Amino acid sequence: MPLRCLLLLLAWLGPPSVAAQTPACKMRITQKGLELVKQEGLRFVEQELETISIPDLHGKEGQFHYNISDVRVTHLQLNFSELQFQPEQYLAFRINNGSIGVHFRRQLLYWFFYDVGSIWTGAEGVNIHTELQLSQDQGGRLKIANMSCNASIARMNAGFSGTLRKVYEFLAVLITKGVRYLLSQQICPVLNHAGLVLLNSLLDTVPVRNPVDEHIGSDYSLLSDPRVTTDNIDLDFKGMFFPLREENETLPNLAPEPLLRETERMVYMGLSEYFFDSALFSYYRAGVLNMEFAGNQVPKDLEVLLRASFFGSIMLLDPSVADAPLALKLQVTEAPRCTIRTSGTSVSVTALLNIFLAPPEQPLILLSSLTMESRLSAKVVLHNKALRVQLDLRRFRIYSTQSALESLALLPLQAPLKTLLQMTVIPFLNEKTKRGVRIPLPEGMDFTKETIRSHSGYLTIGADLKFTKGLREVIKKLQETPRPSLAPGAAHTWQQHPKILSPKGDTERLLKDATELRKRQLVGGWGRAAAAAWGSGQPLKQGGAGCARTPAAAAGENMEAAAPAGCPLLSLAAVPPRKQLLGAAQRAGLEVRRKERARKGGG
Repeated sequence: MPLRCLLLLLAWLGPPSVAAQTPACKMRITQKGLELVKQEGLRFVEQELETISIPDLHGKEGQFHYNISDVRVTHLQLNFSELQFQPEQYLAFRINNGSIGVHFRRQLLYWFFYDVGSIWTGAEGVNIHTELQLSQDQGGRLKIANMSCNASIARMNAGFSGTLRKVYEFLAVLITKGVRYLLSQQICPVLNHAGLVLLNSLLDTVPVRNPVDEHIGSDYSLLSDPRVTTDNIDLDFKGMFFPLREENETLPNLAPEPLLRETERMVYMGLSEYFFDSALFSYYRAGVLNMEFAGNQVPKDLEVLLRASFFGSIMLLDPSVADAPLALKLQVTEAPRCTIRTSGTSVSVTALLNIFLAPPEQPLILLSSLTMESRLSAKVVLHNKALRVQLDLRRFRIYSTQSALESLALLPLQAPLKTLLQMTVIPFLNEKTKRGVRIPLPEGMDFTKETIRSHSGYLTIGADLKFTKGLREVIKKLQETPRPSLAPGAAHTWQQHPKILSPKGDTERLLKDATELRKRQLVGGWGRAAAAAWGSGQPLKQGGAGCARTPAAAAGENMEAAAPAGCPLLSLAAVPPRKQLLGAAQRAGLEVRRKERARKGGG
């Protein structure tokens, strides 16, 4: 009976699940940080809305023939805005009661009277509500996975100048109605493109799997989707390092998970002992921690002490090489370990020091092997986006593994060897860490006013954020300068041959082109449909029988691809889903490559 109950219990529990990986790096963005992002984000939204383009309008009303051209946005006022955390994975951005100024060029023909002038219209009561869904992609990168948008304009006013100002005031209702309709339908496609394309390209600058130097690389892959609460957003990163030549050779994470409880600063980061241990392990596996000193590299006072200490051994081995230069080989025997306590951070290192005679053109002669144990203090500093560690030697001792008597004889060597480490090894290590390790922040953002606190098993860093460049400026620079692949390891085919586009880069380029083409088709379709409907005196309708046939459709224009079902000409939609465009871009890319192969084969 007990065995039967146990089997039933195991069946109820189901198969064992794989334990989730513990993050070694955590980041929290608070309400204060979100407020800074909102200020820069609002400026970015204004700059994007200024790029709205409306097609030329033309038509007639009785004997009046009109043409509206050179439509452009002149100014925006989006003072009432808010950016909020929205559980579980969203950011909500709202603009209420904004205004948009638009300038036109007009042409009017009434019988034999012709007039040219300008029109200034103002869209008031502009309300925009967007939600951005944050997630991790397959590569562990933070992405805007989806975006919803609703936009409306309460009213539009128009002001006129010129000799026939009164006539245009008569037509104001007609003109402003069409402009209001087109303008309100242009807002969401522009914002969708800004979020799903432009902001995602900015998030691509956040380091994920990057080489740190010629020996090791870092991995900031997200372990899960961002967790959004009403007060903050938490990001769990892998936070580890790996040797570039052995990317799969990693250290298991047994360190405690960092805990972030504070909310006073804009951003907080937690780094566990594993973050530093994996870096030390990677350098150890790469062989960087092994050093040699020969000839003039050995200090004179240390050389004198070594010759005096091992004079007997030299005479017994080979008196003829007694004057040969000395050579020291320092080899770390196991990966150093980092210990974080409330009192500070330290690194423990165990190494083997082999002392040789190096006679010219002869094999090295081993005099002795000494074990060295040292403890280094580590001062962690965060500057802009670079995390740096400065090491200093605190404790040091040497002993012989052969006999206790030899260990006593080595006591006079402790001070000179410690000086050797302080003068050569420690500066070498600090030079390696001087560049620092990039922290996962996008381009154009830096930390400021950093404070670092030590806890049991992890560090926490509290800081404020600052924008060193505007979002639009950074994105424009990224578009002008293609970024090289940051993935370490063997180069792929498209990296070895620049003329061959990478699958990802090719698809993204085609996707961008398809997005812009789709937007132009939509804009052109709306403009022609609206002008035809207004010119014939038909009311603007959305859906229903009023969409079944229009002058533009009667003329044979294929507008089906530029508008959704239900109202092929006048119903307006946002940019198509990313998957559809991606599929179209991939098919277009395959077709281009097929034709290129056929052309080369025919040649």
